[in-house]
Amino acid sequence: MQITIEEFKSKQELSKEEALNQMIKKYHLSNIKNMMLIRKAIDSRDKSNLLFIYNAIFEVDNVNKKYLDKHVKLNTKFTEKLDIPKLNSTQRPLIIGFGPAGMFSALILAEANLKPIIFERGSDIDKRTEDVNNFFKNDLFNTESNVCFGEGGAGSFSDGKLNTNLNDPRIRYILRKYHEFGANENIIYDSHPHVGTDKLKDVCRGLRKYLLSLGAEIHFNSFVEECNDDNIVVLENGLRNKYYSNHIILAIGHSARPTYEMLYQKGFLLEPKPFSIGVRIEHPQALINKLQYGNASISSPAIYKINYHMEERDIYTFCMCPGGYVVSSNSSEFEIVTNGMSESMRDGVNANSALLINVNISDYYKDSPLDGLYYISEIERNAYKVSNSYKVPCNLVKEFLSDMVAKDFRTVKPTYPNGTIFSSFDFLPDFVRKGLKEGIKALDKKIHGFNYDDAILSAPETRSSSPVRITRNNETMKSIYKNNYYPVGEGAGYAGGITSSALDGLKAAFKIIEEMK
Repeated sequence: MQITIEEFKSKQELSKEEALNQMIKKYHLSNIKNMMLIRKAIDSRDKSNLLFIYNAIFEVDNVNKKYLDKHVKLNTKFTEKLDIPKLNSTQRPLIIGFGPAGMFSALILAEANLKPIIFERGSDIDKRTEDVNNFFKNDLFNTESNVCFGEGGAGSFSDGKLNTNLNDPRIRYILRKYHEFGANENIIYDSHPHVGTDKLKDVCRGLRKYLLSLGAEIHFNSFVEECNDDNIVVLENGLRNKYYSNHIILAIGHSARPTYEMLYQKGFLLEPKPFSIGVRIEHPQALINKLQYGNASISSPAIYKINYHMEERDIYTFCMCPGGYVVSSNSSEFEIVTNGMSESMRDGVNANSALLINVNISDYYKDSPLDGLYYISEIERNAYKVSNSYKVPCNLVKEFLSDMVAKDFRTVKPTYPNGTIFSSFDFLPDFVRKGLKEGIKALDKKIHGFNYDDAILSAPETRSSSPVRITRNNETMKSIYKNNYYPVGEGAGYAGGITSSALDGLKAAFKIIEEMK
């Protein structure tokens, strides 16, 4: 039988092996066939008495019920495997985009013996890394191979957070695959799993090798120019090639502006959606550790996730990167976009997070579902015009709250690779600046010390989610306009992070398999 231990508390931080062994001892478990730690979390509500909470599953012959308590469930069913049928078909699905949604739809389709063909406008992860580093060091921007475009999608140059609010058993499969292809094992059980940019590169290479071994094709530096009724036109190696399929997955990512415009011109049904705009806030990681954990010594750097509801808007933190860096994340020339990145060790001096204000459709909509794209683009280009360079506009919290502009950095030093310039953030909408000023003070009441005078604000942060949704049938996941297209992931407006995007792509792949049986 399988038993689930849902809450095992310890005042000391334990390794995976120590936690499992202590649970075995407490519940007098024997004849164990298999065991798995599935969750590790920290209860830091009482800074003087931190608790570490572990969940695990054991497969045993029998248990002595007198040793069990309310935290143990008997006869639970748990699996990380998916039932993927093997099909025999000469028709090959096409996948546009090789971020998390495209990668996991490709994985499922390849394991079903359907040999998908994948098109990615950017480069493979190694060439892409060279191009990104060249931009960070020398301001030489490659419009087709950058932080947004290329193997792995925008998530490849981020913290690689895999946590999600979704409750779907298939998420365990996704976490297991990330580990199988190169991520550290702790992503399987950490309550806030993250891969790290360095390990995400390994994941990309590992997944690509596996897909190719199953007969998939991956076309890098291949830009899809047209999506027609039963075919796509792809610009690759200077040629315009046409590919036909009854099953085409649109996993285009949230920064694919030319593709959105092409889809709109082709008659796809698009709709505007709310999104968020704000800044990156950068604190010393040691300060965040102190604010969250008190004087306790924890092996991993502290994280936070906070929000506050104002009279007309919400402010919230997003994509918090402990021990990380603020990086430039533009997808076109002459624009400024901020994002956060961490390596797997998360051992940088600073912590950073997006600090966002929600944007309503009424704030930007004129007459086109693409108006949100142009609204964001104008902000990003005006940010570039502050210095007519890729230096990021920034300010310090104390000065920002006092309607002043700082002249020098103090105890916090910026991590942004392309340089900085102090600014009043006039390129941000008035309601965003107003919301940030009110919100930072309010958030300080949730984490006292959050409005640290020397914390750095860098702007703008504009790409937390897509401002456009490609409408689809909720049941079939097919486009409303053309029913051989499956819009998925962040770019289609149906996900908000690596795991939710991967799950969306996975679901679409199963819809295709079901139809092709």
